[in-house]
Amino acid sequence: MSGRFEPLPGGGAAVALDDVEISILRSLALQLAELIGPGDQPAGGDDPLAALFAEGPSAPPSDPALARLFPDAYCPPDQELGPREEKAAREASAEFRRFTENDLRARKRDDALAMVRDLDSLAAGAPGAAPAVLELAPEKSRQWLGALNDLRLAIGTRLEVTDEDDGGELLRLPDSDPRKPMVMAYFWLGGLQETLVETLMPG
Repeated sequence: MSGRFEPLPGGGAAVALDDVEISILRSLALQLAELIGPGDQPAGGDDPLAALFAEGPSAPPSDPALARLFPDAYCPPDQELGPREEKAAREASAEFRRFTENDLRARKRDDALAMVRDLDSLAAGAPGAAPAVLELAPEKSRQWLGALNDLRLAIGTRLEVTDEDDGGELLRLPDSDPRKPMVMAYFWLGGLQETLVETLMPG
């Protein structure tokens, strides 16, 4: 897989994807949307006023991948805090989470589903046909960037990649290792993310 984003004249980005790449990206985006889920549903159904004042969860998700996507705002994992400071940070994080996680969850899910819809817009070619070219407007590029970042965070968590370790040693895994496809997807997504960032930077 060698797809990379290129800038479009006037803004936006384009990438050529073959059928296998489209299928992989679509599957990963759907899995991400399923992992994120709809979030807590506010009382009042479709009542916009009820949704406005709806409160989300106060505790971090139990799934490590979700916890990476929705980290505590005031409890940095690499910072040593005393007992009183830690208690205050956890209380502040819980309060912040109550009023932000539902919206953040909805945005992340929308980004993943936007990726699926964009991929579905590409006409499937015959086996062995030339790659299809996906063109993204600037706003869609930002949605894709968010979804690619979330995918890498979730996969990196599953692979136990840390901030101190970029996962380079995982590339040396034998092809027989069941983690190898996920490792290759992790680094491929990283390349897509990096080249998409470059298209959004001022020239």
